[in-house]
Amino acid sequence: MDFQELIKKRYSVRAYRPDAVEDAKLARVLEAARLAPTAANRQAFRVIVIPVKGREADLRRIYGRDWFIQAPLVLCVCAVPSEGWVRKADGWNAAEVDATIVMSHIVLAAAAEGLGTCWIAAFDPAAAREVLGLPPEVIPSAFTPLGYAADAPAPKKRRALDELVRRNRW
Repeated sequence: MDFQELIKKRYSVRAYRPDAVEDAKLARVLEAARLAPTAANRQAFRVIVIPVKGREADLRRIYGRDWFIQAPLVLCVCAVPSEGWVRKADGWNAAEVDATIVMSHIVLAAAAEGLGTCWIAAFDPAAAREVLGLPPEVIPSAFTPLGYAADAPAPKKRRALDELVRRNRW
């Protein structure tokens, strides 16, 4: 599939079938995460793969929508600032941006595999830390269910390109 076609095809899935995700497809999605560009190639991230079955109550604590636990898997991308590249000029740490780039690769790779995702940032970070046993220095950045869509995409609403792009200066 052509890249432009892929980015038009991808959408935020909010209903999932319970069908298992094949190991080979999951491996390709995770490989896309591993290959994502990160600042100075530090790879200051981790991906946690959470099988939903038996973890429904814990996952509802993280994000309470019913569709969040319909897919067979949930993925969490975490930033690891202690491993991140730091800009010398002002001390800015790139780990959280790296984690977001990784999630972008995950959702696009999943779409290429015929899988659905929905990028979730509106989760309870304290619950995520507790449920996933995260060390204090690790930041849960984003979650997504991973599975086969049981819904259909709605038309995408996007602003016009000329509203989003500036040339030469603001």
